[in-house]
Amino acid sequence: MNKAIIETDFAGPVISRHIYGHFAEHLGHCIYNGFWVGEDSDIPNTRGIRSDVVDALRKINIPNLRWPGGCFADDYHWRDGIGSRENRPTMVNTHWGGVTENNHFGTHEFMDLCDQLDCEPYICGNVGSGTVREMKEWVEYITFDGRSPMADLRHQNGRVEPWKLPFLGVGNENWGCGGNMRPEYYADLYRRYATFCRDLGNNKLNKIACGPNTADYKWTEVLMREVAKQMWGLSLHYYAKKNSPDNDISGSATEFEEYDWFRFLQKALRMNKLISRHKSIMDQYDPDKNVALVVDEWGSWYDVERGTNPGFLYQQNSLRDALIAGITLNIFNQHADRVRMANIAQTINVLQAMILTDGPKMTLTPTYHVFDMYQVHQNASLLPVKTYYDDYTLKNNSLPSINMSASRSEDGMLNFTFCNLDPGNSQDMVCQLRGVNGRFEKGQVLTAAQMTDHNTFNEPEAVSPTSFNEVKTQEDGFRVILPSKSVALLQFRGE
Repeated sequence: MNKAIIETDFAGPVISRHIYGHFAEHLGHCIYNGFWVGEDSDIPNTRGIRSDVVDALRKINIPNLRWPGGCFADDYHWRDGIGSRENRPTMVNTHWGGVTENNHFGTHEFMDLCDQLDCEPYICGNVGSGTVREMKEWVEYITFDGRSPMADLRHQNGRVEPWKLPFLGVGNENWGCGGNMRPEYYADLYRRYATFCRDLGNNKLNKIACGPNTADYKWTEVLMREVAKQMWGLSLHYYAKKNSPDNDISGSATEFEEYDWFRFLQKALRMNKLISRHKSIMDQYDPDKNVALVVDEWGSWYDVERGTNPGFLYQQNSLRDALIAGITLNIFNQHADRVRMANIAQTINVLQAMILTDGPKMTLTPTYHVFDMYQVHQNASLLPVKTYYDDYTLKNNSLPSINMSASRSEDGMLNFTFCNLDPGNSQDMVCQLRGVNGRFEKGQVLTAAQMTDHNTFNEPEAVSPTSFNEVKTQEDGFRVILPSKSVALLQFRGE
């Protein structure tokens, strides 16, 4: 039997709401025909930004949005995206599909989007093909509240008051698409860029350095050794994806067998090891944990859907992706002492999206519903959990059958999120609560008949959460039987 012992009277680190952040790149139909439809569109919009998308994302309380990339960021020159739209120069998106875009969505439109979403903007600046002056002036354009050439230019373009810009990424994947740099070279560049990107007026920039690709521990060590005192955060990118040696698994998002299910969940669980290893290096140089680990690209990555542009990275989103999201968010919660920001890739129509659109049609994905369920953890205190799990075994390989995290909200609510990884068996789970008695308040579960089930425009509710009350309160806790292949949220009132 699966068992967890939860110390409900011990407040761990606060689970930053920014762990539940999102990512919008100029890639495929994430921006254009995703967020942005234009002011003349028949699709309801506010100043060109699609209204039903904003409403859906506000419901899950997204805390921040990363833009304009991704690889696109190190080809993007921000001055091309300001001023009257009809006069903005076009550009070729060389990273994603080789398409020409018109730059109608730029700085003003992005900041308007963040205002409509009531979320914090996270802008990633161009180190790969840009200049120090370019990034410095972008910060001034956005944040300076006095008279200056950039503030005057902002005034001319219709915005008198400055915006707040709390998060600035100094480059993206500079070990790869952002310049193929060595960590020592990038560390020197980071120090230079960070020096000239200053806090202006009342704005406080939290600067985020480009961190490692997956298990590049040398990159982490060099950056922490050389520039730890000059950064707020260090990024990490990792995707659960089919790699070149994985010839035994399907790359389809919706056509797969149990072995494919198992292998992708195994890849998602790898996030725990990666974070632990990078944290241990960061702890050597920053024992007080002042530098945040920012996992600003993560998610599942499959083959594109048939008939779509390979450079647009459009994929469906099944129950398996709900489990990947739940597992990953539980892991982030468990490492809340160091992981203080993360951004799933990406918000609309790209990779592990929250939302899929097709003209006026929109559907929410299983991953969206997990973010909706998990928002109870935002800014709650992590509760220590000691676990004993049965194995989920397939072809002589095993995974823990359950993955979970626990938190206590400011109002005293106890929040427990569970993932049952086993697609064929329910799991009996006993949770012992130490410190307080808990009165069951409510629960939700996300599951479906088949592993491959997913939402479509014709069947938008195929995978959606339902009320879940199959909880038996015991003297020192509770017992729950978690359905197979499910994500569950249980909430108790501490007494």
